[in-house]
Amino acid sequence: MEAVRRELVRMRESPALWRELRYERARDGDGYVCDRNVARRAKVLWALQYDHRPEDVALVRWLAEQEACCRREAPFQGLSEETRLAGFLLADYRQVADVWLHWEIKRANFDTWAGYDLEHLFAAGVGETVAFVRESGHADRDAVLGLLLDEQGRARVSAEELAQWRQSQRSSFPVDPAGEDPLTWVERAKLVGDRGLARRELDRWMGGQARDDATLSVLCHQLAALGAYAEAAQAQRERLVYADSPWDSASAYRSLAGLERQAGDHRAARDALRLCRRALDGVPGWSMVGLGRMYVEELFLLAGAAEGALAEAVFAEADHQAREVPGLPMVVLRAAAEAAGKIGDETNAERYQQLCDAERARIDTAVAQARGHRDTPRS
Repeated sequence: MEAVRRELVRMRESPALWRELRYERARDGDGYVCDRNVARRAKVLWALQYDHRPEDVALVRWLAEQEACCRREAPFQGLSEETRLAGFLLADYRQVADVWLHWEIKRANFDTWAGYDLEHLFAAGVGETVAFVRESGHADRDAVLGLLLDEQGRARVSAEELAQWRQSQRSSFPVDPAGEDPLTWVERAKLVGDRGLARRELDRWMGGQARDDATLSVLCHQLAALGAYAEAAQAQRERLVYADSPWDSASAYRSLAGLERQAGDHRAARDALRLCRRALDGVPGWSMVGLGRMYVEELFLLAGAAEGALAEAVFAEADHQAREVPGLPMVVLRAAAEAAGKIGDETNAERYQQLCDAERARIDTAVAQARGHRDTPRS
């Protein structure tokens, strides 16, 4: 925490330094647009959570603007805790003119539209906000009024609901770092690349939890995110006892196979996939649902990761199962082409690459048609 406090002190010294926290377009490891400065901006937001003052309003507003820009320009980044925190801090000042900035965050992407609370826009007060927007000449006046008011012209949030929301937000963002859920620190540590802190906080969280299905699910996810795949696989094996239907069993074994593969235990991954396939026999129409396609994908991923005879055997099984599952998505076809190439099966490598290219062309055509339909003027 001391490092983030120092960063906030620095930012308070001069607005000229705020540019270090601006949205800056970059690409993540999967090729998606992201924000190069998201972690640096997050540190200042965390410090402000525990120490925001009246004189910080301009800094908070600027940070919220950058979050809006980030979520708009990099929509696959979704709605993050940092965006919600920026919105909470801004709402806490209760400045009615900030309704437009909350609106920019709200409409930034699909996730913000669904998940950024409407109460943010009412932060200055229900009546005050509605009156301010009604009297405004802002270009988005009508759109915002349509969001604030229902079909009868009544505010969609009452004063009582707004007060309850403020109380809930304060519980979500406590003023004392000691009041945070350890999992919050796990996520924050991962964001800034401090895996040691993330693991210590995860262990601290686990110390107070029963090892039930919900807890083990979180543990698997967090351990895998930290690269501790063998430990995540062990936790996933513990979860198997909670699978009480063929669907749940198949899903659990597929997840286990992926973790074993990433841990490097390819034979254990193959064994888990065999059990997954056996469980799928109890799922009516399994080859037509997403779980079936995910099973086939994991087979191809394992074939691409394994070596020698095991890789060839797994690829043969994957190829056999793939022929029974229609509508394989591009990600599965790509994994199939890569696995075939690795084992030296040029015929199947070419066949799956052609299928992958055809699926890509189909998607591109569908997207172009959708855009054309959207852009066609209505009569």
